[in-house]
Amino acid sequence: MLVTGFPAGMFQTNCYILAQDDASECVIVDPGQDAADPLIDFLTRSALTPTAVLLTHGHLDHTWSVEPICEKYGIAAYIAPEDRYMLSDPVKGTGPALAAVLGDTEFREPAEVIELTDNQQLELAGIEFTVVYTPGHTQGSVVFLTRADGPDRAVPLALTGDTLFAGSIGRSDLPGGDHDQLLRSIASRLLPLGDDTVVLPGHGGQSSIGQERGSNPFLVGLTAPEQGKL
Repeated sequence: MLVTGFPAGMFQTNCYILAQDDASECVIVDPGQDAADPLIDFLTRSALTPTAVLLTHGHLDHTWSVEPICEKYGIAAYIAPEDRYMLSDPVKGTGPALAAVLGDTEFREPAEVIELTDNQQLELAGIEFTVVYTPGHTQGSVVFLTRADGPDRAVPLALTGDTLFAGSIGRSDLPGGDHDQLLRSIASRLLPLGDDTVVLPGHGGQSSIGQERGSNPFLVGLTAPEQGKL
């Protein structure tokens, strides 16, 4: 499987592209600010056609380019219903500080928006995804779980958005954020994953569940449910 990505815009948000080997279709995850042009260029050069855009949450730095990308390719955007309002009114999700950055820029939903549900199974571009609700950074934050076939075995992947980073966790001081809820989400939904699960976060470099369990300072004392409670 092809799994690639690039940081885009002033927020350096990771936009990911996933496709099966030798396939002509792909899935896009979190096309942020200034992601459209390099994304379209990559898809054209790679002869890939996207079938869907998956959104880990509704913050503008992850959704800025979703409407033009969906319009260009005639595809749907998938987002949790709790964060859907931010597609057309991003300031509500980030507070007034963002208004100065946006200026007169207007945003609207893509023509087709599909609302996600917890534990939902998706098959898009021949790739199977599991939707895992992880509220705390926002109330509609989700993680997408999938597997990439390697030469020796399938490698589990977790596209964690702004729930979990390499060495850090998402902020919880924006509207809809809840620090304790975020820690509970990580403890109950992410720490039970295998140590070899590759973490592909919304910002920064990749990591693994095992590495974060052992070295992430925000997770000290945080355990999976079967090991006890925070």
